[in-house]
Amino acid sequence: MDIAIMIEAQNGLTWPRWQKIAAAVEDLGFAGLYRSDHFTNDAPPDKESLELWVSLTWLASYTKRIEFGPLVSPVSFRHPSLTARMALTFNLALAPDRSRCRGKIADCP
Repeated sequence: MDIAIMIEAQNGLTWPRWQKIAAAVEDLGFAGLYRSDHFTNDAPPDKESLELWVSLTWLASYTKRIEFGPLVSPVSFRHPSLTARMALTFNLALAPDRSRCRGKIADCP
């Protein structure tokens, strides 16, 4: 059985935290690291968060083994064709065989 980690980034995820989490996930043998695509938390005050696709780009460059990707990507943030283009770029150029879109585009069945 493979076990992966999922992070809700809108609750205070910073670059140093993201880098430490990524290193731990890879070093501890987890299969992957997945993210939600939320810009902010649901109750004030706003907490730090990282934009999903920028943080995944960092993972593609600084990890060697783990799979990664979004678990949800709301259509209110990006047009679905833009999301599809970014996912294709990951799969073909940045992280062949490691990038996964395991979730769904929000608001769609």
